[in-house]
Amino acid sequence: MISKLYLELERELRYNKRAAEAVKNRIHRLFTEYSGREGVERLKIMDFCGTHEWSITYYGLRSLMPRGLELVAGPGCPVCVVPSHYIEEAIKLSFEGVVVYAYGDVYKLRAKRSVKGAFSLSEARSLGGDVRVVQDILSAARDASSHGKPSVFIAVGFETAAPAYAWAILRDHLPENLKLLSLVKLTPPAMFYSLEVSREKPTEPPISGVIAPGHVSTITGAKAWVPVAENYGIPVVVSGFEPLDVLVSILEILRQLVAGRAEVVIEYKRSVSWHGDVKAQSAVNRVFEVVDDAWRGIGFLPKSGLRIRDNYRRHDAFAEYGVRELKPGMWEKDMPPGCRCAEVVLGKAYPTHCPLFMKSCTPLKPIGPCMVSIEGTCAIWARYGSREFLDELAGEIGEAG
Repeated sequence: MISKLYLELERELRYNKRAAEAVKNRIHRLFTEYSGREGVERLKIMDFCGTHEWSITYYGLRSLMPRGLELVAGPGCPVCVVPSHYIEEAIKLSFEGVVVYAYGDVYKLRAKRSVKGAFSLSEARSLGGDVRVVQDILSAARDASSHGKPSVFIAVGFETAAPAYAWAILRDHLPENLKLLSLVKLTPPAMFYSLEVSREKPTEPPISGVIAPGHVSTITGAKAWVPVAENYGIPVVVSGFEPLDVLVSILEILRQLVAGRAEVVIEYKRSVSWHGDVKAQSAVNRVFEVVDDAWRGIGFLPKSGLRIRDNYRRHDAFAEYGVRELKPGMWEKDMPPGCRCAEVVLGKAYPTHCPLFMKSCTPLKPIGPCMVSIEGTCAIWARYGSREFLDELAGEIGEAG
C-alpha cells in the first residue's frame, strides 16, 4: 500500500508550480551567467535513462529551458540497443520447437533481416512460432514449469534488471527446461562512449553535464559515475524522475559549471546511496561475467555486457542452443535503411531529424528500435512531442500558409 506521505511527496515533486518556477528562474540566471562569462552560446546536458527522457518530454521541461540549453537523450533504453542478430536467433528458435519468452517491447522489436518471413517475434508468433509475452522472469519460469518444453527467456535490461535474473538462478527458481539468453548491458561504458562521440564534431558543443540514471544507480550506487566526472571534467547528478527532480538536477549541473566544479551529486537521495545495493551487486557478480558486447547502432563497447558464468552454464541459452555470439569483425551496426536511431541514442540527432519519424516509422508500425519501447526516445517524442517537434511543425505550417 502506498503511504500517504509518499503521495504527498509525489504531488509536491510533480505539481508544485511555485517551486518549479523558482528553479526555472534560477536555471535561466545561471545559464546567462555561465554563457556570458565563458562565451558559450549552446550547452548540452545529456540524460541516460528512458524514464528521465519521458519526464522531460511529457512535462514539457525543454520548453522551460533558456534558448541555448539543450537536453539530449543518451542510450537509456536497453531494448533499443539489442542487436538485430539476437532477435533473429530468437525468432529461429521459436520456429524450431523452443518456447521463447519476451517482454512486450522486445516482442515488437524489429530485426533487420527476416527469418522465414518474420522480422519480429510478434510476426514469428503469427506465423506459428511459439512466442509468449511475460512481465518478468518468474512468470516465464512458472509457465515453463507447467508445460516442460524447451524454453528460452530473453533477458534484456541494464543493471537494474540483472539482480532479478541472478536471484532467479541462485535461488533455483528456474526449471531445467528454461534457459536465459542474457543480453544485459552495463550503462557506464555507454556513457563513456557517448561523451567521447560528443567531442568528435567541432561544430557541435560537447556534453557539459550528465543526468545519471536513477534506477540503475539504486543498484550500482552513485560511485559508478565518479570516473565520468573525473575523466571528462563535467558534473554528474543522479536524479529522480519527477519533473521537479529533473529541474533541480539541471540546476545543480549549472551551479557546478558556474563554480568550476565537476562532482557526482545524488539528488535522488530517497532511493540512491553512494555504494548502492551491495547484496544485489554480489549476486550479479556470482552469476554473470562482464564481457565486451555489441550495442545496436553504436558498436562493440569494452566490458559492457553480462553473460552467464560457466558455473551456471546449465541455465545458459547460448550454450544450450549454440546461439552464435557476435564478434566485431562479423557485425555491422544493423540499422534499417534511412533510420537514424544510432545517432538518436548517442545524442547526435533528435528524432525529428530522422526522415522516417512519424512517416513510415510510428508507434503502431515501428521500423527503428527507438520507436518500439516506451523508453525509446523516438517513441516518447512520437507520443508526447517536444519543443523541437513543435517548432518544426510550426515552421511547416507557416511555409504551407
